[in-house]
Amino acid sequence: MEYQILNTSTCLLVLLVFIPTGLGICPSSCKCSGNDRNVDCSGRNLTVLPQGLQDNLTYLNLSFNQFVDLDHQLTRFTNLRTLDISNNWLKNVPAHLPKSLWELYATNNNIKVLQKLDTAYQWNLRVLDVSRNMVERAVLINNTLSSLKFLNLSSNKLWTVPTNMPYNIETVDLSNNFLSQILPGTLVRLQHLTSLYLHNNKFSYIPDKAFDQLSQLQVITLYNNPWSCSDYQNIPYVLQWVQGTAARVVGAPCAEQPWPWASAAPAPAQPTAPDSSPMIKGTKAADREAPATAPEPTKVTKTHKQFKAKSVPPLATQSHPALFPGTDRPPQEAAATRTILVQDSTEGNASLAPATGSSTTPMTLSITSGMPTNYSKMPQSTTATLRKEEATPSARVPSRASRWQMGLLCLALLHAVAVAMD
Repeated sequence: MEYQILNTSTCLLVLLVFIPTGLGICPSSCKCSGNDRNVDCSGRNLTVLPQGLQDNLTYLNLSFNQFVDLDHQLTRFTNLRTLDISNNWLKNVPAHLPKSLWELYATNNNIKVLQKLDTAYQWNLRVLDVSRNMVERAVLINNTLSSLKFLNLSSNKLWTVPTNMPYNIETVDLSNNFLSQILPGTLVRLQHLTSLYLHNNKFSYIPDKAFDQLSQLQVITLYNNPWSCSDYQNIPYVLQWVQGTAARVVGAPCAEQPWPWASAAPAPAQPTAPDSSPMIKGTKAADREAPATAPEPTKVTKTHKQFKAKSVPPLATQSHPALFPGTDRPPQEAAATRTILVQDSTEGNASLAPATGSSTTPMTLSITSGMPTNYSKMPQSTTATLRKEEATPSARVPSRASRWQMGLLCLALLHAVAVAMD
């Protein structure tokens, strides 16, 4: 009887010692949940895998440790869905990872190359995050990673957008690299891509048709790239694509600079007239083309800070030079011909003009239709305005010669009266 009790006690002791190890009781350096199938061993300064991990794990967090090499050490976890090996000292993605993985996080390590065998057999992988490493080259095999939806290769040292990205991918983050080129056909198959992040790179332009097949794209980031806005041959494609796409573009290229093919035309401004003794009455009319039978417009030239108008013989019976003093603004090319009348400001009272005065001589002046943008508004103190004469003037004003004649006649009469009174 005592012998049977001893044997039973021995069996119980053996079970208590070996069964926990076989069942995979949670390691003391980790936290476990979900029947010990979700294991968190992060931040433990581990260099090797802890003892006691059961094979049927579904979640394993080994981040913030000091792992240098995990090759062939994770193959036995055939039910593993999520693996986090971020913030370690790994030089490559661990070899022979279980094919059951859905999510792999390997950020902030020392990985320099993403080899083709690292992802060749990951048919179930949906999320791959290898950001904040030193990846210079990412080699993906065509028609692999068929389930991948999210690829993060940001904050690496890539120079070229990776080719052979899986056709079902939806989000690609390539920001904070040294990307300067997109090889032909790289993005052609990505018809399910909805988010593309290309900010903080070295792009100076985007090759023609590079984005044409991204029919499902919803957001793209392009800011902080050294765009060659003056490259008339290459930059127009991305500028036109940005204008035509339905996606939200964050950081459109050359947004604050004019497009290469856009001509910078000066904005029309109101003309100004200096304050001078003659009063020129009228207003500037709308620009219109001169008729086919109209004579050549008079050119306005600058002479000693004055605008001098040359008369046109076919229209004027008597030519008089007209001076516009008090302005240093350069003239522009004449665009239309206007006829103006020159009249002294002292002759504001029309009753003083004699009825038999000599006929006036209209002068044809060319007045520019486009003025420099730095012209200010006409000062209110000026007495000069401009008006276009639509037809032959109905009211005639005495010419300057006739006024002098009348003045001399009056002086002669006054002198004769004075002599007679003496």
